[in-house]
Amino acid sequence: MKLIVAIVQDEDASNLISSLMNERFSVTKLASTGGFLRSGNTTLLLGVDDEKLDAALAVVKKVCISRKQIEVFPSPAMGAMGMYTPYPVEVTVGGATVFVMDVAQFHKY
Repeated sequence: MKLIVAIVQDEDASNLISSLMNERFSVTKLASTGGFLRSGNTTLLLGVDDEKLDAALAVVKKVCISRKQIEVFPSPAMGAMGMYTPYPVEVTVGGATVFVMDVAQFHKY
């Protein structure tokens, strides 16, 4: 048995949970916060049998696609003078960070 920990953007979470449940995977959802853009993330926990690991990962890969997005940040050059001028920056968002771990024991009470 494997434990999949998938960290996804909030935008992708609902679609991913629905897709996983349609494929008969049980999912536990945890709210989390990302460090880079301080945007909301969702951490999903899935316990899967070894033979179903590839199928679960395929669903995550299909739903959580990286994409470009424009974010507005204050200009660091103007910060020294006490003024901040916003400027747009293209960043990559979405996708998923996935960890797969072996499970020594599993109990469901």
